[in-house]
Amino acid sequence: MNIALRHWKEAATVILAAGKRHNGNVDVLKGSISRVTTVPSANCPLGLPPKSAFDYEVLLLKRSGKSGFMPNAYVFPGGLVDSSDFSNEWLDIFKPFVKAPNFGLGVVRQSPDTRPPIFSTNRVKLGSQIPGDVAFRICAIRETFEESGVLLVVPKKEQDSIVQRSSNKNEQDSNTAESPLTVLSGQWSRSEIAKWRMLVVENPSNFIKMCKELECLPNIWALHEWGNWLTPTGVYGKQRRYDTAFYICCLQETPHTVQDEKEIVHFKWSTPSEVLHSYQAREMWIAPPQFYDLRRICRFPELQKLHNFSRQRSLQGCEQWLAVRLISPNFYISLLPGDGLYPDNVNDSGHTDINMRTRKSLRELEEESSRLHRIVCHDPYTSSVQITITPKYGHVAPLSGPVQNDQSEHGSSKL
Repeated sequence: MNIALRHWKEAATVILAAGKRHNGNVDVLKGSISRVTTVPSANCPLGLPPKSAFDYEVLLLKRSGKSGFMPNAYVFPGGLVDSSDFSNEWLDIFKPFVKAPNFGLGVVRQSPDTRPPIFSTNRVKLGSQIPGDVAFRICAIRETFEESGVLLVVPKKEQDSIVQRSSNKNEQDSNTAESPLTVLSGQWSRSEIAKWRMLVVENPSNFIKMCKELECLPNIWALHEWGNWLTPTGVYGKQRRYDTAFYICCLQETPHTVQDEKEIVHFKWSTPSEVLHSYQAREMWIAPPQFYDLRRICRFPELQKLHNFSRQRSLQGCEQWLAVRLISPNFYISLLPGDGLYPDNVNDSGHTDINMRTRKSLRELEEESSRLHRIVCHDPYTSSVQITITPKYGHVAPLSGPVQNDQSEHGSSKL
């Protein structure tokens, strides 16, 4: 762990997408989406593809109402990094890969001076020989297992084929050839997995012991770098600020899923459109990063295309995003890097509040700059994305939605 961080807690999360498998274990969100029957158009209030357009669903977990951070929110699986994620014991488990760049993940082509600190920090100086690109994937896999029971590992007997595929990772990702979706191993019984899950929940270091005894490896190669979000200052309290690595993983089929009934009280496998419509209908609440990234994913109704894009783009790198909140009496805007109103020389130490205030209308704020990259929020359930810039590092822009200028200028706020 990066113990040098004073105000940010490092974490990792994974956007888990899986091919549809309808059965009693999959809780599908239902609501206004069922009334949408057209492709994105002016007739669709949110500008989203209909539910039927997607051949996959994403996993969202509902946090407990007693949680100290975003209670009752639906989030992607993930959590805080543990010292065991950086343990040098992983060197033995990943022995065939330790000499390959980033354990076979490949070398990110992003310039080191623009690489987010969560990835660029020299972990050797902090006492770990495990690269950050590896450890944060281990963290995301471990937390996903603890929170949902989904175990993203591969049997050790398959490591030779992984070595072969990853030996020239950079060359593979330079072409547009399709790669297979991730298939979870059915080698272990549900009772065996449940036993180990309880042990890992009790002590994260048991994840290492589990991998040794089950002779498996965390499938770090199935997770593709997606982004890096910092918790905005002045929102969740001084002790609730996170520097989170976001990954994406595409599974061939929806896996057996459970909830821990502690931090997580419910899970849902739903299409991105379903989640966003249910959010607007006030049936569930999602945080701005989930809102933004789900609208990104809506660009890919087909799972294979989402997987191909994620895999081919991942080695280009990503930006670190710290939203700056511009607050008015009737709305607030989360300004993101690249927006014309985003402050120069933002203090990302986490030590100071960098929120701004305004009494201008949305229309006036839009006219101040042609470069827009922002999330506009009228209340906790009414948001839209405005973006006119080209995303960096080969990323895709989220689907933008209509902005209700009349509400922002004349209506009342419920912030």
